[in-house]
Amino acid sequence: MTASLIAAAFMLLPVQDTTEVLGPATIVGDSRHQELMHLTLGSVEVGRNYIENHFTGTLMQSLSTIPGVQARSIGSGQSQPVIRGLGFNRVAVTMDGIKHEGQQWGDDHGLEIDQFSIDRVEVVKGPGALMYGSDAIGGVVGLYTNYLPTAPVQGRVNLYGRSGNLLVGTSARLEGRSGPFFWRMHLTAQDYADYKIPADHIEYYSYEIPLKGGTLRNTAGKELDGALTLGYVGKRFRNDLKLSHTYAKSGFFANAHGLEVRLSDIDYDASRRDIDLPWQSVRHIRVHDHAHWHGEGYVVDADLAWQYNHREEESEPVSHGYMPAPEDSHERIFRKHTLTGKVGAKVNLSARNILQGGVDAELQHNRRGGWGFIIPDFETVEGGVFLIDKHVFSDALNVNAGVRYDHAFTAIHSYRDWFVAPGADGGAPEYRERSAEARRHFDSFTWSAGVAWSTGRWVLKGNIGKSFRVPIVKELGADGVNYHIFRYEKGNPELNPEESYQLDMGIHWSGERLNVSLDPFFNWFPSYIYLNPRSTYFEGLQMYEYTQCRVLRTGFELQVTWKIIPCLALEAKGDYLFARQMSGEKKGYGLPFAPPWRASASLTYSFLTEGYVTADVRVAGAQRDIVPPEKSTDGWYTLNVQAGKSFPLGNTVLKAGLQVENLLNRRYYDHTSYYRLIGVPEPGISASLMLGLEF
Repeated sequence: MTASLIAAAFMLLPVQDTTEVLGPATIVGDSRHQELMHLTLGSVEVGRNYIENHFTGTLMQSLSTIPGVQARSIGSGQSQPVIRGLGFNRVAVTMDGIKHEGQQWGDDHGLEIDQFSIDRVEVVKGPGALMYGSDAIGGVVGLYTNYLPTAPVQGRVNLYGRSGNLLVGTSARLEGRSGPFFWRMHLTAQDYADYKIPADHIEYYSYEIPLKGGTLRNTAGKELDGALTLGYVGKRFRNDLKLSHTYAKSGFFANAHGLEVRLSDIDYDASRRDIDLPWQSVRHIRVHDHAHWHGEGYVVDADLAWQYNHREEESEPVSHGYMPAPEDSHERIFRKHTLTGKVGAKVNLSARNILQGGVDAELQHNRRGGWGFIIPDFETVEGGVFLIDKHVFSDALNVNAGVRYDHAFTAIHSYRDWFVAPGADGGAPEYRERSAEARRHFDSFTWSAGVAWSTGRWVLKGNIGKSFRVPIVKELGADGVNYHIFRYEKGNPELNPEESYQLDMGIHWSGERLNVSLDPFFNWFPSYIYLNPRSTYFEGLQMYEYTQCRVLRTGFELQVTWKIIPCLALEAKGDYLFARQMSGEKKGYGLPFAPPWRASASLTYSFLTEGYVTADVRVAGAQRDIVPPEKSTDGWYTLNVQAGKSFPLGNTVLKAGLQVENLLNRRYYDHTSYYRLIGVPEPGISASLMLGLEF
């Protein structure tokens, strides 16, 4: 099954916020049984309160408590989504049904999204190529901001802080409705300092690097986001015009950017809040218009969106290899325009048969700048058409099946170094060509089928399908030093599309006080693309080259909830992933940076007056199944507490939430963290406070 069977249901129906929050738990829409029968693919849906109750710095860190979902953290202010061990361009992040397009290929690039503007999040665990085409082979993180205001003027204001990185921030939302017209404004601003870890030094290339006060120098950052929505809703028609702008600037841990920083004149310990070189900034602008029509037995949706992503990465100008010292600090500049259009429809062929279909197209135009080359200029054009049929035989049985065809075109431009280096085999000096002109066409046919069946307290689900992913330009045309992660990366212009066959199952039992869910999966990649470490070195760094191999992946997510008494609940959950390369040079190895098994157990006491207290323990296993030169990671556990309370104040509601992570200040390593490569442990004890006023 694929995400389309879920995404289509939400995209092609009138979207309303039906999330009800009970303490830290979230119940969406109908009863648990009806919800499980509605979808035939494993998914989790949470509301705004869940994000605020689990606030730990970034959106994906807040969602990482969901089984099967991880956050690949880049310091304390940015992170990327990982679903069942797959991330980067294998997980599609969508905003109101449109794929978010930034520079998500980068190991050190986070999401350019304001998490406080989100009303609802749907995480689809499994391939979503049927609905979203390429880039959804591992799953979908669907973000929705389309809650319809009901009062002439309403809103909320949040104030929040975090001790580990001295974060302070505010988020305000004002919205209203007058007759058929509605509007919404949103603003978020935050500033954070270098974050602290439970260590006074780390080791990098056999050098001991002292950390003043246990602070990871130059990891401070700031963020400023704004959004505006204008809309109309009538009896059969609704239109939303949305404009948003996000800006973020953050530093890189100075000592993770090469050994040259030891000779720098910058005083990185002068202040915890200054942002020195090296740093990155990103600006993301988005304009999206969504139109919705519905009538007797049909629904039609149309979307048109434009996105502009401008990213700059600045570093101290130093010589490296044959490259002389540059004249400025502009290491890399990326400017990307994305234009997306899609039309979808749903028709009730009968009382029990629903036919859905759609067509979408996307154009990307990317230009680079700066003295550091990693990917060339490129354009991509992608288009697809899909058809899904769902038949409800009874309240206890429904089946669905779908097909999709895609075509993609990628144009890569030539690039030569701006400095002279010796030619191949000792030839005459030349401006070395890093990227050659290339034109590639890719076609793919994907399909899926699913079934949901209930009997008594049991709900059983199964999905089988094929999905694909077009190789991104970094995989096809990279050729340069990646200073941020200490390696030389080489693309492969002959790569074929990535294909995946997946079987997903769901076994759910629901009682009056006990609920159990088990979601196993099996995944076969005939042509998995990954960055293979070689034994050769170039310009002093190890060579990594993109290649393909056959890969087997399997695992499961498990969740048990027990309502001991009306005010006391126990929850246990966990996930496990096994991956193995079945061909190629690394046959018999796992996949690089695969997450270890995880588990957690929490006990929640809920007050009758909308308050709760939760204590939980989180455990991760050791990860020894690695691909050299990747480092193995020991297992760990942390103790954490959360509490929240609502205070009605006339026509307003004051909400307060407190969360303390790593209460015992344990030193541990996250195997998937960006800074794990250089032995940086995770943050120590950190408290987060959230105050909100709704009116």
